[in-house]
Amino acid sequence: MNAPIEDYALVSDLETAAMVGRNGSIEWLCLPRFDSPACLAALLGTQDNGFWRVAPVGCGNCTRRAYRADTLVLESEWQSGTGAVRVTDFMPPRTQSPCLVRMVEGLWGSVSMRSELRLRFHQGRVVPWIRAAESGTVAVAGPDAVWLHADGPVEADGQQDSTVLDFTVSVGRRVAMTLVWSPSHLYEPPAPLFVPAETALKETTDFWRRWSGRCRYEGPWRDAVVRSLITLKALTYAPTGGIIAAPTTSLPGCVGGERNWDYRHCWLRDSTLTLSCLLRSGYREEATAWLDWLVRAIAGDPAHLQTVYGVGGQRLLTETEAPWLPGYEGSQPVRFGNSAMSQFQLDVYGEVMDTLWLSLRAGIPMPAHVWNLVEVLMGHLQRHWGRPDQGMWQVRGSRRQFVHSKVMVWVAADRAVRMGELLGRNGSSAEWRAMREEVHREVCRKGWDARQKSFVQSYGSSALDASALLIPRLGFLPAGDLRVQGTLQAMWQLNHAGFMRRYDHDGGAVHGVDGMPGAEGAFVSCSLWYAHGLAATGHPRQAREAFERVLAIRNDVGLLAEQWDPDAGRQLGNAPTASSHIALVETAFALSSAPPRSRRSAAASHGRRVQGARITPG
Repeated sequence: MNAPIEDYALVSDLETAAMVGRNGSIEWLCLPRFDSPACLAALLGTQDNGFWRVAPVGCGNCTRRAYRADTLVLESEWQSGTGAVRVTDFMPPRTQSPCLVRMVEGLWGSVSMRSELRLRFHQGRVVPWIRAAESGTVAVAGPDAVWLHADGPVEADGQQDSTVLDFTVSVGRRVAMTLVWSPSHLYEPPAPLFVPAETALKETTDFWRRWSGRCRYEGPWRDAVVRSLITLKALTYAPTGGIIAAPTTSLPGCVGGERNWDYRHCWLRDSTLTLSCLLRSGYREEATAWLDWLVRAIAGDPAHLQTVYGVGGQRLLTETEAPWLPGYEGSQPVRFGNSAMSQFQLDVYGEVMDTLWLSLRAGIPMPAHVWNLVEVLMGHLQRHWGRPDQGMWQVRGSRRQFVHSKVMVWVAADRAVRMGELLGRNGSSAEWRAMREEVHREVCRKGWDARQKSFVQSYGSSALDASALLIPRLGFLPAGDLRVQGTLQAMWQLNHAGFMRRYDHDGGAVHGVDGMPGAEGAFVSCSLWYAHGLAATGHPRQAREAFERVLAIRNDVGLLAEQWDPDAGRQLGNAPTASSHIALVETAFALSSAPPRSRRSAAASHGRRVQGARITPG
């Protein structure tokens, strides 16, 4: 039986990441980078698919664990009848080969420990050859080699399919194990294998504390904000600046179902909020790197603009299935790659334009070739914005005239006009203004449901969609507009025990919009958008309640998955998810700066009262 998703903590070297369970077992690790094949994949199967556990013999989950303050250094402690130990897990920010260090310290008494490493290369499938080396052991399969070195006296139990180390730690004693990947054709042990663990620990701790110290947020939720920003940094592929959606694949939105996707790639959908989050938090260097990645990734024919790219900006992310992996709690299929790369999504044009506009406002210069890109993208959008698409949720059903997609078309035209004005490049501004006005009229006419007093999911539909909560933040309508107020009120129909679904799922049947069977959890980001909307429309107390409900579902080390199941009280979907942590940071800033209820917002909501976190008819 797989452990709950919330049992896992994250360590990262800014190029890949490992997921560490409360029982001391690392059950997900891709080497050498985020989107490489996994060599530890028990998270999506069984121990036969690869794991590395370091824990006291005969003990289960740790007694307590936490990250060192303002770092990504994880400390887990076990207490037994004979003593207590601490295991410190970390990945030094990479300068050479990827390196994972597990340090065991005796706190009191004496504890028998065991390290068991069972590597399974190529997505948990291939058993490597394991041989002894002067520096420890090395496991080889195809292009991959993984070296394991212990810096203290241990008893090695060489087995055919795993490496077991037994040792005892007493108070004050420390044993460190270092795992390093290298290409298998390089026969020499990689250099990080010989860096003293204490040195690597100090350098890693200092790196994260220096980085965290730059955070500009000083509100009441600073610890949660800093943890979310550290998580976002951990999901950044340092060589290119790309930020992945999550370090995992195929953790299900519906346990036992088919909603299992690979999130180890970079989505344009979150680009504006990502840039905003980084800039306002004080991380201009990371924001600039993300912007540079985006501009490189989308270069080329505007007709081929994708919603998702690889960490290096690559376009081909062919989706395959892994039938040899039984899936998390039997959730199949397990997928690698993502076919959303080939979908047509209008909203990404708005995301790109909004990101460029935000960067320009922040004082990041726009090179001439980027302005040329703006003109080319807008020319393509002018010709094709009326087409149906697959929407921001990347539905696998039929294309529709999604309201959010059209709102993002308006955003694209609006930001293009504004950038042209700011840069003194007004050659096409008249056409873009006309397009902006036409799209605005159409959305307000076809995307509005007078009976529900709300914007809906798509033209001609009565279904609601949480993406409508973004309308005031995008500037399409002001927060005080009655239509915004009505939409916020109507969105409560998507409520599930205080959390927001992204849209209704017809009781779990095959959904007409997304074409997938089974229900799913409430979306963490949508729940935070709702809190943000409450704050913007003059309901600070209710906004705070909604926000703190989300804070309460973080796991013990402050991490959030994509979804939450209020009935089962568990996290769902890939974890930790960048969009959830970005929304947390953005909402914390919004609540910290939200003005008291204004006369305008009070007048706009005249005849309504606020009950709990819902605006209800009075």
